[in-house]
Amino acid sequence: MTIDNPPAQAAHPFSQLGPDCVLDALDSVGLRGDGRLLALNSYENRVYQVGIEDGAPLVAKFYRPARWSDAAILEEHGFVAELVEREIPVVPALTINGRTLHEFNGFRFAVFERHGGRAPELGDPATLEWIGRFIGRIHAVGGLAAYRERPSLDPATFGTEPRDYLLANDFIPPELLAAYTSVVDQALDGVKRCYDRAGDSAQLRLHGDCHGGNVLWTDAGPHFVDFDDSRMGPAIQDLWMMLSGERPEQVRQLGDILAGYEDFCDFAPRQLYLVEALRTLRLIHYSAWLARRWDDPAFPAAFPWFNTQRYWQDRILELREQVALMDEQPLWPV
Repeated sequence: MTIDNPPAQAAHPFSQLGPDCVLDALDSVGLRGDGRLLALNSYENRVYQVGIEDGAPLVAKFYRPARWSDAAILEEHGFVAELVEREIPVVPALTINGRTLHEFNGFRFAVFERHGGRAPELGDPATLEWIGRFIGRIHAVGGLAAYRERPSLDPATFGTEPRDYLLANDFIPPELLAAYTSVVDQALDGVKRCYDRAGDSAQLRLHGDCHGGNVLWTDAGPHFVDFDDSRMGPAIQDLWMMLSGERPEQVRQLGDILAGYEDFCDFAPRQLYLVEALRTLRLIHYSAWLARRWDDPAFPAAFPWFNTQRYWQDRILELREQVALMDEQPLWPV
C-alpha cells in the first residue's frame, strides 16, 4: 500500500503563537495591549516587547513547551524574587493576580518590566570589579538553599547526555563519526580529570548563563537579566564566561572580577581547574541544543551552518584544542 499524499509534519508549537495570541494572552491577565509588538532576540523561548494602553511597555516571555516543568519555572522566579528582596539588580517576573506564571491556549508565560541598558565595557577593570561584586551577592543568596526541581550543571548533564543524544540521533556525518566519537570521549575524560583536580566544589544556585549579553549597563551600574538557564553548579560557572582574549588578559580580568566578588562571597581557588572543563562541556551541550531544536523553523533560519560537514569538522578541531587546554595549568597557581 502506498500513500500518494502523506500527511504533513505537525507544525512546531510556536507556530501557533501569533501576534493575536500574544495580545490575547496578556489581555487574559488584565493587561490591555495597544497593538505595538516587537519580537526580541530569543531562540529558546519567545519574548516580546508589548505596548500597553495607559502604561509603559512590558516584556512578555512565552516558555518553550515541555522544556521546564511549572515547578522548575516557579523555582527560578522564587530565586530571582529572593535577589530582589536583597536589592540585587535583577529583573523579576511580575506578580499578577497573585501569580508569576500564567497559561493561555497551551502556552505558559510570564511578564516583566522593560529594562533598557547597554553592553558593559568588559575591558574596564572598574566595570569588571562592579560586576564581580554583584555576582558575589547573587552567589551569597544562591548558597542559602538548593534547587529541588532544576538540574545541576555537571559532566553528566552537559557532557555525557548531550554526546549520547547526538550519536543516537545520527547528527554526525558517517565519515566523521569515528573522529568525533574519539575526540568527544577524550574531551570527557579530560573533564573528569579537571573535576578530580578541583575536588569537591560547593554547588549553589547560579545565574547559569552569565555572559556580557545578559548584563545590561546603565549609569546606575549593571543589572542581570534572563535567569532561564539558572541551575545548581560551581561558582566559577558564572565567572569564566566574562573572560576573553589571551591568557594574560584573562588572568587580569579574573583578578578584577574576584576583587569585587570576594567582598561578598568566598572563592575557592581550586575551582580554577574547572574553567576549561566547563568551556568544553558548554561546547558539547551547545551542539546538542541546536540538534534538539532543529524542528523549530527559527533554528534552520538562524543557524544555517549547523549540521554541515564543515560544522562537525570544526567541532572536532575545537574539542582537540580543549583536550590540550584542560591539561594546562589553571589561570594562576592553585
